[in-house]
Amino acid sequence: MPPADTTAGPVPPPSSPGFHHIGDEVRLQGWRIEVVRSTFSAPDGTVFTRDVVRHPGAVAVVPVTAAGTVLLVTQYRGAMGREMLEIPAGTRDVEGEAPEVTAGRELEEEVGVRAAEISLLATLANSPGFCDEITLVYLATALEPVPTNRHGEEETHMTVVELPLAEACAMIGRGEVEDAQTVAGLLLARDRLAGAGGSGSS
Repeated sequence: MPPADTTAGPVPPPSSPGFHHIGDEVRLQGWRIEVVRSTFSAPDGTVFTRDVVRHPGAVAVVPVTAAGTVLLVTQYRGAMGREMLEIPAGTRDVEGEAPEVTAGRELEEEVGVRAAEISLLATLANSPGFCDEITLVYLATALEPVPTNRHGEEETHMTVVELPLAEACAMIGRGEVEDAQTVAGLLLARDRLAGAGGSGSS
């Protein structure tokens, strides 16, 4: 596993050659995010602005049992106006906490399992056209039950769904799993476990 990133959230990358970030004007300061009017200069010197959402970053976890099942959650998403089937996830909102620690904590709080093994699957730029959120997606195995500790209205009413990993991946093609980090996480976990000769192979 790569060395832990102990920052609270993603650090904006250096500007691409010829493009430069001049500065931000905060337009909305929210609980976890802020919306800014960002000003940039293009290679030809043109100055332009974009509306950008600044986000502290997130983690998402694919918990796979010894039997080859995956533990998902159904959670109401206000922006979509409906419940969605997802892998457990959470914002990196504890300053200085290593992301794999955040991932393990979110797994315990939401699903009620502790993972003895957590490994990084991928780093995702969720919506780079307007948001700087980076999500680190992990595979969690060697699970044992622990008490849940859910927070907020959505989490309080979430339910845990256990499915064969192969079935969860098949649901993607049927349009029954739509959350982007869940799609990526399930497929990556399937391939990782298949490559290791694990229980996620079909």
